[in-house]
Amino acid sequence: MHPILTSWRSLAGYLLVWAAAAALIVSVTWAAGGILWAEALAVLAPACVVYAFVCLSPWYIGRGLPVASTGVAQLATTYMAAAVGAGAVFLGCARFSARALGGLAAFHGVEGRLHSHLPLLFGMGLLLYLLSAGLHYAAQGLEASREAERRAAEARTLAREAELQALRIQLNPHFLFNSLHSIAALTTVDGARARDMCIRLGGFLRSSLGLGARESIPLGEELALARAYLDVEQVRFGNRLKVQLDIDPACEPCLAPALLLQPLVENAVKHGIAGLIEGGSIRIAARRTGAWVDVAIENEFDPEAPAAHRNGLGLRHVRRRLEVSYAGQAAFEAAPHGTVYRVSLRFPAESPMAASSRA
Repeated sequence: MHPILTSWRSLAGYLLVWAAAAALIVSVTWAAGGILWAEALAVLAPACVVYAFVCLSPWYIGRGLPVASTGVAQLATTYMAAAVGAGAVFLGCARFSARALGGLAAFHGVEGRLHSHLPLLFGMGLLLYLLSAGLHYAAQGLEASREAERRAAEARTLAREAELQALRIQLNPHFLFNSLHSIAALTTVDGARARDMCIRLGGFLRSSLGLGARESIPLGEELALARAYLDVEQVRFGNRLKVQLDIDPACEPCLAPALLLQPLVENAVKHGIAGLIEGGSIRIAARRTGAWVDVAIENEFDPEAPAAHRNGLGLRHVRRRLEVSYAGQAAFEAAPHGTVYRVSLRFPAESPMAASSRA
């Protein structure tokens, strides 16, 4: 439904504007001569009321033919045809009104006196419709701009929330306790591995903390951060954790929301590998397919283990961030397939320059 029709206040304001337009049409018609001002008012006022609603139609046309994705020639042809049709409707309303009033003694012969003004009325109807179309497109552009600003603000908020969530994961006493416990155990039997784990843990924390001021980063950096996290966990789990990467270099420069994959790899370890006595594999694949980037994260898990937390906050958060960041163009799926849990993401393959222009 047209926004103007959603409230009486908006409709009243719109009709008030059209009252001024009707007064102008009546005055121009009267000034052209051959018809009294009262006759012009009586004939054209009802026609203008009907035409006011006809001039709401550009809103619907604009929704079906956005400026960004429609050629200039198609827009011009469509609106000129619509304007001609609307002008004909305006003339039909005026003639019907004149014919109805012609039966009254006070307006006898008004239909004939109106006849010479039909080209003028058609021209004014045409111009008013085109003006309405321009104003509708301006209003829709303003609405789209405000919606983009709203989505950008929500994306920034979610990015900050993701950062805080990642920091909570990084500083989670359980995660740090396990890491430090593994380091302590390794110092007595394998000092080199203990030192390696300290370095990897420090690198992971440093990298993730450095993302605080960035909303989007190249997918290559996001994958490197996920790999750094898995490196720390791999030292802790040893041979129980195997990591497989299948990354298409073409997708690495494409931008992705910062820390998008972090909750997913953390879930893969926590709800998958950690629950398997003999451990298992985590596979990360990323491909660029035309204008899209496809990312898949798979991990083995115990299907008999409780599944209450496998669709929890982390997955909902990632799904929502994709929805807000890409305005519904992204796709997200998470489901078990036998003994393998698979999470799939698809989002537009944006370069830093394209993302900057979109913002």
